[in-house]
Amino acid sequence: MKKKWIWLLALISLLVTGCSEGATSESKVIKVGLNGSGVPIWEKIQEKAAEEGIEIELVEFADYVRPNMALADRDVDLNAFQTVSYFDAFIKEHSLDLAPIATTIIAPMGVYSEEYSNVADIPDGSTIALPSEETNLGRALLLLQSAGLITLPSDFDGNGDISAIEENLKNLTFETVVAAQTPRVLPDVAASVINNGVAVEAGFIPVQDAIFIEDDTAEPYINIIAARSDEVDNKVFQRIVEIYQQQDVANHINEVYNNSLIPTFVPLEQIGW
Repeated sequence: MKKKWIWLLALISLLVTGCSEGATSESKVIKVGLNGSGVPIWEKIQEKAAEEGIEIELVEFADYVRPNMALADRDVDLNAFQTVSYFDAFIKEHSLDLAPIATTIIAPMGVYSEEYSNVADIPDGSTIALPSEETNLGRALLLLQSAGLITLPSDFDGNGDISAIEENLKNLTFETVVAAQTPRVLPDVAASVINNGVAVEAGFIPVQDAIFIEDDTAEPYINIIAARSDEVDNKVFQRIVEIYQQQDVANHINEVYNNSLIPTFVPLEQIGW
């Protein structure tokens, strides 16, 4: 009889331990790395997730490098701040084992100016500021080509620098600065090419304030949620994706950002994953 009680107590102990571990796993705080402009979206997701017992902590970064490094170093569990083209180039350059788990939005890049209301009015010989990061710079060059200011090789894929310019139709000078600085140099240049999120952080409404804005259907510039490759099937992460891609979240994005961000929920295969 004594042995039976010992086995019974051992079994109860195992069950309690298992339940405790399960509760710990379920109640784990999910840290999401962001870059400023995405915070209002994720506050909505944070609120909706909390109703299902999922606690999300928002971790803000001031640059485009640390969110991916923090994810790789397990300082955050997910991040959501970048286009798939930037992500692909970054993980290749830094040999990071990360992967996208969902698409989120397209944030159109724009040309902004304090002096001119149309790119056609920018005088010959003017200076244009561009974001210096490789994929941002290539994207900016494509935008300037669409605006009729430069021409690029027909096979230009968005990866490259100023040396790729074939024709500089207004003999413009280009000044590269880190993306976060592109609004701050506006008083010193004729125009600046600014990422959507950076523009919003600086107080702009892109669809109203940009003097030229890119085509918002370009697949390389769809934003993503990224995770570590060994956790892409994590059930809690996948539930967070489902919450993000609900219609009321899309409506919230349109309202908060004055339709300057486009909710874009497409299969990962469509962005090369």
